[in-house]
Amino acid sequence: MVINTVCVLIMRRPRRPHQLQLAKPSNEVLLRRGINRCYRDLMISSSKFSCSKNDPKKRVKAATKRRTSVYEVFSRVSILQLIMELENCNTHGNQENTGPNTPQYENDPSGNKKWYRQASQRIFVNRSLHLENIKFYGFDMDYTLAEYKSPQYEQLGFNLVKDRLVSLGYPQEIKAFEYDPSFPVRGLWFDTLYGNLLKVDAYGNILVCVHGFEFLKHSQVYELYPNKFLQLDESRVYVLNTLFNLPETYLLACLIDFFTNSPQYTRDKTGVKEGELTMSFKSIFQDVRNAVDWIHLHGDLKTKTIENLDEYVKKDERLPMFLTRIRESGAKVFLLTNSDYVFTDKIMTYLFDFPHGARPDEPHRNWQTYFDTIVVDARKPLFFGEGTILRQVDTRTGALKLGTHKGPLHTGEVYSGGSCDVFTELIGAKGKDVLYVGDHIFGDILKSKKIRGWRTFLIVPELVQELHVWTDKCQLFAELQSLDVMLGEMYKNLDSSTKEKPDISKLRASIRDVTHKMDLAYGMMGSLFRSGSRQTFFSSQVVRYADLYAASFLNLIYYPFSYMFRAPAMLMPHESTVAHEQRFVMETPMISRSRTFKLTDEEEVHNRPSAKNLYVDHFNSQIPHARPETPRNVTHTHDEDCSDEDSDSQKQANHVRSCTRNTNCN
Repeated sequence: MVINTVCVLIMRRPRRPHQLQLAKPSNEVLLRRGINRCYRDLMISSSKFSCSKNDPKKRVKAATKRRTSVYEVFSRVSILQLIMELENCNTHGNQENTGPNTPQYENDPSGNKKWYRQASQRIFVNRSLHLENIKFYGFDMDYTLAEYKSPQYEQLGFNLVKDRLVSLGYPQEIKAFEYDPSFPVRGLWFDTLYGNLLKVDAYGNILVCVHGFEFLKHSQVYELYPNKFLQLDESRVYVLNTLFNLPETYLLACLIDFFTNSPQYTRDKTGVKEGELTMSFKSIFQDVRNAVDWIHLHGDLKTKTIENLDEYVKKDERLPMFLTRIRESGAKVFLLTNSDYVFTDKIMTYLFDFPHGARPDEPHRNWQTYFDTIVVDARKPLFFGEGTILRQVDTRTGALKLGTHKGPLHTGEVYSGGSCDVFTELIGAKGKDVLYVGDHIFGDILKSKKIRGWRTFLIVPELVQELHVWTDKCQLFAELQSLDVMLGEMYKNLDSSTKEKPDISKLRASIRDVTHKMDLAYGMMGSLFRSGSRQTFFSSQVVRYADLYAASFLNLIYYPFSYMFRAPAMLMPHESTVAHEQRFVMETPMISRSRTFKLTDEEEVHNRPSAKNLYVDHFNSQIPHARPETPRNVTHTHDEDCSDEDSDSQKQANHVRSCTRNTNCN
């Protein structure tokens, strides 16, 4: 944290170029001089949190004392580590200038470096997954294989829903609203009772509350929601989880603001009134929801998309090559989409509309030849439950053939509907064999993971913006860390005997201001994944149900099909804030589950542990097992991808090692 503070000061003082030249491993003295200059500014400016502005002697004394503690810290930090931190912070904003294969490293506590791909190429891991075990790769189409351009596509949907509502009798004035991409974010809850958009954490605690365009204050939130908490009740709360929900999210805010603040309407707690007519916020939500469904099923959304594919759909020439590589690795590829065949065929034909095939020297091929199985009209998440009838599609007309399909699934055929049970049986897959790639946290990821055990890969296009802010706003994150250091210093060497109370009001205000700047760097509603230091409901769903997640499925190109995705350790605060170097000695363990601890007769009196191995005589015992045996092989699940074969190989390795030590082993 001290290092990050130096980083902030150097970035704030660009007029002193000699400070940027401190990173010379051969000149420790020069580095210390630069540190001294940086910290002179820091200590004098930060001393206002604990010293009177009218007493310069106290300010200087406090700064001198803090500078001494700074050097104590630097005596424990290697010069090389400091230089790497400085360079890392100063180059955060320039990562896009690095080459596509530029290696990125991260230090671990042992001093080793872990290699990472460039951030734009990364796939992030929640649960370990070995690609070698994947036999089937499944893909959704909308917002996965076909990524719609933002904000153009959201603007189209927004305008179509507005027109539909006006045709149903809503005021003509709402046509004046224009889509603002800086406002909505995925994962918000809409409270149909009070008409509020809520950003909540994993447990329903309210992080942000917006009524129309008005961001409510803490006191206002407490009036509506005791303890700033709301239970997820489907009869009251609608979760706006998908990318298709973004226009709907903003339109709800527009309508709530319009009806709440228009002079001809009288505001009520749960709606608005005009004379004897009452319009509840829930009825407004239902009208918007029905209008959204209408433009998708019967309206012009698909028609206008097909008429302007270049304007609304992204196309990447790597797609044919990528799908071919998967099949060449020995795995099968299937398409599973909720879209009908006619729309699917138009979109997929456009995505594969290149003069060449999988490689530049190969001829163009029809998109269907890149898939082993194609299923449209899947009606997910119903597909992962009871499902529907599995039928064949006549690809010449787009109509469904009569009868139910009962035989095996053939390459080159297109199927409609079905269920996950029937589908996996017909393709010969097991749950863990399938990696399904989709963008819908509920329809694609949650149900496929929870009900059928498929491995899941969530596509989050917003990661591009999230990673940009995370790296580009390095100074804000570093500034917040430095404020955290100052907060710790305020309470240093204080305990329960302390009578005086440190004044942290200004420090708390600074922390709030910096955190607010961080949030607004993402947009009006903040980050998709967090609010300050707290994770959002959407973030918790990603962690819980998505084994992998990335900005694009094409990031798989940068990994071999034998790759082992290993999840990082999910550390609790007592693990993430306590360094391994700190020695923690148990004087008298309250609970010890180690079998090296045994209380002897003498020690029982003093209740002191002794490092003596326990021994139980099984020979004379009259019961089959006097106590459980310590497992010799790996039986605990450490990774999602472990198997009995791994345990068997470990058992064989243990047997070989024991044989080398025991000459009587056969």
